[in-house]
Amino acid sequence: MEVVHQEEAQEFQNSKACSAFEYCMEEKDISGAVVKLNGRYPDSGFVTNLECKEMAYVISGSGKVVVDGKEILLSTGDLVLIVPTEKYFWEGNMILFVPSAPTWTPKQHKQIP
Repeated sequence: MEVVHQEEAQEFQNSKACSAFEYCMEEKDISGAVVKLNGRYPDSGFVTNLECKEMAYVISGSGKVVVDGKEILLSTGDLVLIVPTEKYFWEGNMILFVPSAPTWTPKQHKQIP
């Protein structure tokens, strides 16, 4: 068993509209983050993850994710799976829980104009 307490989470300010609290574990097969979104992330263009699957559960709020040109409306209780190399952006006012497998790292995450 492994536990990461809230005070151990690392905060990343991805943009003015997006902050994430990463719960980094010694286990490298999975990680988790709580993401607070108030606007659009990224500000323009898209992002992609080169290595990990990212699942997003909407804890509260509503908005959308656009994945490879397909717009999906989201609200509390919805779940999305984004696989490696899919291009996406988020927009809305939401709090998300985002587990990633394998562990998410900033160097895997790329912005695409």
